[in-house]
Amino acid sequence: MIPWEFKATELSSCNCAYGCPCQFNALPTHGHCEAMVGLQFHEGHFGDTRLDGLRAVSIMHWPGAVHEGGGKHFIIVDESADEDQRQALLTILSGGETEMGATIFNVFSATYDQVFDPVYQHIDMAVDVDARTGHVKVEGLCESSGRPILNPVTGEEHRARIDLPNGFEYSLAEIGSSTFHTNGPIELSNEDSYAQFAHLHMNNQGVVRSAAA
Repeated sequence: MIPWEFKATELSSCNCAYGCPCQFNALPTHGHCEAMVGLQFHEGHFGDTRLDGLRAVSIMHWPGAVHEGGGKHFIIVDESADEDQRQALLTILSGGETEMGATIFNVFSATYDQVFDPVYQHIDMAVDVDARTGHVKVEGLCESSGRPILNPVTGEEHRARIDLPNGFEYSLAEIGSSTFHTNGPIELSNEDSYAQFAHLHMNNQGVVRSAAA
């Protein structure tokens, strides 16, 4: 197995209500799952290949709950990545070179019926996890924006976090609201749905707990 490890920031948007039932082993809010996830890699490696400064986007859709299968997956890697870096990210995000069930990428890979050819294009992304704000944009293909949940009575920002000591994606995530739209092989459109802001630290064995935010 090729050793890999990375630290990244994530803005994940899905079509469920705030809190996302998947985080609690419950069924999806609307009976199906769809998501757009942006990743900013701050540092990392795949074997001898550095991952520092790279970006990637995953777009996914399932006709029912994720574990029921039938999913579709489309990956966008920032055009700045060279060939070795592209293959490294595609391997990690497809669940390769990973212990069985150790990461969200590996678990999800078993639920896809269709995986589209990746695209290499500029990714505009900025995320502030603590502020629960961020955006991810790939011209012509996808765009998401995240913001804090607002109290419906006072209009003040509401802060909520999900703590998963044994999670396969993160240990702690800030929860917010998102709007996202995608084109291309998977077309999605959602307003004011679930957003997740998190610092990720992973390797072949899963989440690295000691460094989780």
